[in-house]
Amino acid sequence: MTADLAIRPYSPTDKAAVLDIWLATSTIAHPFFSSEQLQEQRVLVGDVYLEKAETWVAEMDGTVVGFIGLLDTWIGGLFVSPSVQGKGVGRALVDHAIALKKELALEVYETNMNAIGFYERLGFSTAGRRDTDDNGLPFPLLKMRRGA
Repeated sequence: MTADLAIRPYSPTDKAAVLDIWLATSTIAHPFFSSEQLQEQRVLVGDVYLEKAETWVAEMDGTVVGFIGLLDTWIGGLFVSPSVQGKGVGRALVDHAIALKKELALEVYETNMNAIGFYERLGFSTAGRRDTDDNGLPFPLLKMRRGA
């Protein structure tokens, strides 16, 4: 991790940067979604999820490079700009969430092997599976947990 990384609470002024990161990362990590589906989800993230979640952003040199959205002990989303992936940003965000919540759970698309490997390296283990996503689409999700 770089020394100039800071984690702070989300502010509405971060919305455009957060949504850009969300879209760039989702396009790579979720290639099974059409561009129309991603745009629909982007609206939901911006208008609903960011308002409901306890969201933390990671900044490097004053630029937002990632974020994590928490719903109590549930990670609703973790997204890191593709340009800084592998530099400790995601780990720092999860470590911050663990320090706040002690235990965490999440769901990840079964085909997103990079994310599954990332969470496993951080001590998460698979605790369940479902065959469809929240929209009833045939995209299996794994439930993962870490902690108590």
